[in-house]
Amino acid sequence: MRRVSWQTVEVTTVEIVSAMALNPDLLKTSFTLLKEDQSAFSDLFYSTLFSDYPQVKPLFAHTNMEEQPKKLFASLVLVVENLVKPDVLTAALQGLGTRHIKYGVLPEHYPMVGGTLLKSMETILQDNWTPEISAAWAEAYAAITEIMLEGADYPAEILNPKNTVSV
Repeated sequence: MRRVSWQTVEVTTVEIVSAMALNPDLLKTSFTLLKEDQSAFSDLFYSTLFSDYPQVKPLFAHTNMEEQPKKLFASLVLVVENLVKPDVLTAALQGLGTRHIKYGVLPEHYPMVGGTLLKSMETILQDNWTPEISAAWAEAYAAITEIMLEGADYPAEILNPKNTVSV
């Protein structure tokens, strides 16, 4: 469920992806520009992520950091190429959410990554980063997060730590 203003509205995964796909041309166009500086983007993303959020660095302790930037970019390609295929995108993102549990990723890490993603895109795209592109990517990342978290089957104590009793 997504809280909208004063109403609570049921939103299905396909509706989330469809809403995200309302502006696929803007996302694709900006991503094409980003691909021109793929290496610079990936380097900037990880250096910014680790600088701004040092607490996430241990999540990458067993990660091949030469391959990781390629995986990040491949995930972005998957999203952009499947904006108009909600079923394909949903299945892939839910699977990605499930795999991220194994790496120790928690729900609170998603905003850190999302903020870093947008910050890195803005830096690389410079004058091509418009308010419309920023809004489109922010909306896309919010939808991606929701779908990935649907695929992540976190135990209740992780999602609601204040509800657990410590011994």
